[in-house]
Amino acid sequence: MPFANRAVPFVLAAVLIDTIGFGIVMPVLPALITRLGQVGIDDAARIAGYMLVAFALAQFVAGPVLGNLSDRFGRRPVLIASMLAFGIDYALMAIAPTLAWLFLGRMVAGFAGAVYGPANSVIADVTPPEKRSAAFGYVSAAFGIGFIIGPALGGLIAGFGPRAPFIAAAVLALGNAAIMIVALPESLAQEHRRPFRWRDAHIIGAFRPLFESRIAAPLLLVALIWQLAHQVYPATWAFWATIRFNWSPGAIGLSLAYVGLIMALVQGLLVGLVIGRIGDRRALLIGLGTGAAGFLAFAFVTAGWQTYAIMIFAALSGLVGPALNGLLSRMVGPERQGVLQGGLGSLGSVAAIISPLMMTQALAAGVEHGFPGAAFLLAGLLVVAALGIVAAKLRVPAHAASDTVAEA
Repeated sequence: MPFANRAVPFVLAAVLIDTIGFGIVMPVLPALITRLGQVGIDDAARIAGYMLVAFALAQFVAGPVLGNLSDRFGRRPVLIASMLAFGIDYALMAIAPTLAWLFLGRMVAGFAGAVYGPANSVIADVTPPEKRSAAFGYVSAAFGIGFIIGPALGGLIAGFGPRAPFIAAAVLALGNAAIMIVALPESLAQEHRRPFRWRDAHIIGAFRPLFESRIAAPLLLVALIWQLAHQVYPATWAFWATIRFNWSPGAIGLSLAYVGLIMALVQGLLVGLVIGRIGDRRALLIGLGTGAAGFLAFAFVTAGWQTYAIMIFAALSGLVGPALNGLLSRMVGPERQGVLQGGLGSLGSVAAIISPLMMTQALAAGVEHGFPGAAFLLAGLLVVAALGIVAAKLRVPAHAASDTVAEA
């Protein structure tokens, strides 16, 4: 596919490898937590939720900070530093002797993992505003491909022991950092840089310029709700699949790889076409609607093969992120794309702090009462609420272009 700037493929590769590094360890987490903590699978699910919260807290703090730093010094040094930190952190986690060590490693990964803000900022730097939603879809596609490779590779490497995937993730991240040092160009022009200010280096400061528009707050609320619901996958999938279908780490990795494949196809092939034809608002409605239906279907699934069929339909929820990001990125200028994207990352971190606790506790409570799909039911109801907000607050004027929305 053609790229507007030669920095874009390197950024997509960074997102891809970052996601591989995250996904590659998912199939072994239940076994590793159970072994280090000497606990059962139900307690391991709760511990995994707390671990995700530690990751998200660190990312919540780091997102606007890294976004502001990228607006001041450029995207390149921030991306390289994040990849180096990731690689070193995974190497240390590979030798973690206790659960406390794993928690510390996840916090360091959270600080380094605010890479999506600078990555999306590169896309905003080099892409015309009217084409950004489709371009953000490529970032999401890279994320999906990472989930094809990462969990599948993790499931295979798990045969060498639960620590082997951490070593592989460290090698990938450090290798990516080396390539970026040599070849990654800078995308932020000097005239668009601005001083670093601590007053902007938090979630409120990141979104302050957006509030001149009355549709900004509803859009941010929808983004938060969507992230709350979507966290059900990383927070519970491995444990839910183990409890519901008695899947092995290899089977869990295969299922996540399939999810990533479907996501990547939708993001890479359909997002740009759909949004270009029907506009961001309608695409957002379709994405939320299919997402809600998918979550509710997972809640009541009765056989493992059904999850594969459901995901084909639910993958259209991949329209949500690019449509929201495209709408919001057009509300600020080029000098604030970094802090905006960092703020959106922190918003996702707020969800990642709250949601794993909600979802893992819902899973555990559901299992205790004979309904293991409780977490997916909760996720589906949240997205139904987000769908109502979009339907009520955003409308498309009859005389406007397809990607234009007006305040309700």
